[in-house]
Amino acid sequence: MAQLNNPLAEKSYAFALEVVKVYKFLKEDRKEFILSKQLLRSGTSIGANIAEANGAISTADFSSKISIAYKESLETKYWLNLLNESGYLTSETSKVLIEKADELSRIMFSILKSTRIKK
Repeated sequence: MAQLNNPLAEKSYAFALEVVKVYKFLKEDRKEFILSKQLLRSGTSIGANIAEANGAISTADFSSKISIAYKESLETKYWLNLLNESGYLTSETSKVLIEKADELSRIMFSILKSTRIKK
């Protein structure tokens, strides 16, 4: 479960749940197994790395985990676009998820900028 009073952790956890639902749909209804697995891995990795960042033992460790989560959000958007363009996801579904991934990306980028300024 996401950490209370941590909007980024909560948003990334909710996003991961949505990615899992999309993965199940793609696997069971669309019989798509390769791209959907990539989406599942990157989409759930965002929240996992944010959770690790929250337990970081140093600023460098924290920044590293947020950086990984940020990159995973970019990869997730890639897979969502590919699944949309290849006809596995509707434009509406991919658009909603891409917007949520963009929001996470913006938050993480802002965090990365502020942690690097503090060095």
